[in-house]
Amino acid sequence: MKARIWLGVLLILALAISACAAPAAPTAGEAPAPAAAAPAVSEMHIAWPYQVPPNGHLNTFVTGGMLWDGPYGSLMEPPLFYYMWADQSWMPMAGESWEWVDETTLRVKLPAGAVWSDGSAYTAKDVVDTFAIYRLLNNAAWTDHLADVTAVDDTTVDFILRGPSTVAPRRLLRNTYIHASSVYGEWAQRVNELVAAGKTAEDQEWKDLLSEFNQFRPADMVVLGPYKIDSSTITESQMILNKVPTSFMADRVKFDRLVNFNGETPVVTPLVLAGDVDYATHGFPPATEREYINLGYRIIRAPNYNGPALYLNHKVAPFDQKEVRQALAYAIDRNENGVVSLGDSGRAVQNMAGFSDNLVPNWLTEETIGKLNKYEFDRAKAEEILTGLGWSRDSDGVWMDGSGTRMEFELTAPSEFADWSAAAENLAQQLTDFGFKTAFRGITFTQHDLDVQNGQFQMAIRAWGAGNPHPQYSFDWDLRNPYNQTISGVGDPSRAGMSFPLTQNTDVLGEVELGQMVVAAAAGSDSEAQKAAINDLALAYNELLPQIPLWERYGNNPAPEIRITGWPADDDPVYKNGTYNDPFVIVLVANGVLQPVGQ
Repeated sequence: MKARIWLGVLLILALAISACAAPAAPTAGEAPAPAAAAPAVSEMHIAWPYQVPPNGHLNTFVTGGMLWDGPYGSLMEPPLFYYMWADQSWMPMAGESWEWVDETTLRVKLPAGAVWSDGSAYTAKDVVDTFAIYRLLNNAAWTDHLADVTAVDDTTVDFILRGPSTVAPRRLLRNTYIHASSVYGEWAQRVNELVAAGKTAEDQEWKDLLSEFNQFRPADMVVLGPYKIDSSTITESQMILNKVPTSFMADRVKFDRLVNFNGETPVVTPLVLAGDVDYATHGFPPATEREYINLGYRIIRAPNYNGPALYLNHKVAPFDQKEVRQALAYAIDRNENGVVSLGDSGRAVQNMAGFSDNLVPNWLTEETIGKLNKYEFDRAKAEEILTGLGWSRDSDGVWMDGSGTRMEFELTAPSEFADWSAAAENLAQQLTDFGFKTAFRGITFTQHDLDVQNGQFQMAIRAWGAGNPHPQYSFDWDLRNPYNQTISGVGDPSRAGMSFPLTQNTDVLGEVELGQMVVAAAAGSDSEAQKAAINDLALAYNELLPQIPLWERYGNNPAPEIRITGWPADDDPVYKNGTYNDPFVIVLVANGVLQPVGQ
C-alpha cells in the first residue's frame, strides 16, 4: 500500500518537474509563450536596389554584381582609400598610406596581417591582380594613366604612370575596388598572358576573354571589408550582410549585420515610413519628405555635385543646332523643375558650366565666371532666338522650323526614379507650354540607361556632372562617357548615345576639339595649366550645351534614430563627401561613429 502511495507521489513530482521544464502548449486562441531571449543582434537597416539571382550575381567587376554600384560595396570590397572633401585628405580603407616616389610612380603601403574572409592573406598580389582585371575591362585607370602595376613586396604596390597626372590618384586609389586573388587570380593570369603576347583590346583573343569573364559567376563572395553578403538570405525584398569577425576593419564597426532592403523609391518609401529603414539615399518627392519630417525623422542634405539634365539626341533635328538648345535653356524654369522634383534638395543650376556650382569658385577665374551665360528663365528671349532662325508657330501654338516641321517629341526618364520622373513630367509640360509639344514616357530604370546609351531616344533625363573634386571627371561624363561613345571613341563603339560631335565651332574660342580638351584638363602635374583647360571647357560647354543641366541634387536622406544613433550635426565637414561620391555614411560606419541606440 505504501509502495503505491510513494509511486503516486513520484508520478506527481515527475509531472510537476516536466511542467516546469517546458511551457504548456497554448490552448486555442492563446498566443504562444515567448521563447527564451536570444543575445541581442545589432542591426543597421539600409536600402539599395539589386537583382536577385540569376541576373544578380557575385562578380562585382561587371554589371549585375550585388550592390556593385552602390555605396555599401565599399564595406565588402573596399577601395584603397576614401577622399575627404573638406580637408583634401585620404582616409585609409584597403590601403594604409601612399606617396609619390617620383613624378610617375605612386607607391601604396597595405596593412600588414589583414586577411580575406576565406582566410587567405591580403597582399600586394591582390592589388596587382585586381588591376589586371581592370585592364581587361578597359578601365580609365589604364586608358588614361597606367603603364604598369607591380608588387614591391607583400605589402607595397607601385603604380607606374605613363606621365605625370594630378587626377591619377583618385582613379587608382578611390575609383577602383580591391578583389581577392583567391577568386580572380586565374583570370588575372590570363590577362597577363595576353599582355605578354602583345595583345590589346582590339584583338579577338582579348575580346573573347572579356566576353568569358563577363559571364563568370563566383559561387561565393570573398571580402576584405567588415561585412559580407549572406547568399542564403537573398530574396526579392531583402538581403543580410553579416559582420566578418576576421576582417581587419571588424573592430571599428559597431553593427553585427546590415539588412539591405531591395527596391527603388516606390518600394522603399513605405518601409521608411514604417520605421523599417534607418537610412536611405533615394530621391524622395517633396510630399514624402514632408511625411518623414512630420514623423520626426531627420533629413540629411549633403551635396551630390551633379543632378539631372535634359539629354538631346543630336541626330534628331533640330537638336543638332546650338541655337535651339540655347533657346530651350532659356525656356525652362529650372528652379520650378527642381522644387517640384525634390523640394529644397533640387537646386537650380546657376552657372551652366558643366560641373557643380559648388566647385566653380575653386577652378574658374572671375573673368570666366563673368562670361558664363546663366540662361535665366526668359521665354521672350527663347522666342527671339527661334524666330531669328526663321521659325514660326502653327495654329495650335506649336513651333515649326523653316521647312514647316512641327516640334513634337517624346521625353523619357527612369520610371522608378521618383525625382527624375517628376522632373520629366514638369519639363514635358513646360516644353509643351512653350510650343515644343512633348509627351513623357517612363521606362524601367535598367532599360532606360541602355536605351540612351544606344541612342534610342529623342529627349531623355540622365545625369550631368560627376561627384569628383576635379572638374575633368564631370566633363568626361558630359562629353565622352557613357552616353556619347560612338563620337568619343571611348567605350563600346556600337553605342551611339547622344551623338554629339566633339569637334565644334564656338563663338568664344573658335574651333575646338572637346575630347582633346578633356584630356588636357587632367594632363600633367601643372594645376595652373589644367585650370586654363578647365576654364576653356566651361566656356565651350556653356555655349554649346551638349545637354541642358536642370538642377543640382542635394540629398534628402531620411535618418530616423530608431535602431542607430551618432549622426553628426548638419554643419559637420563629413557631409562635404556627399551621398554617393565618397559617401559620408560609409565613413561614419567604417569609423564606428554610427552605432546602435543604447550602446
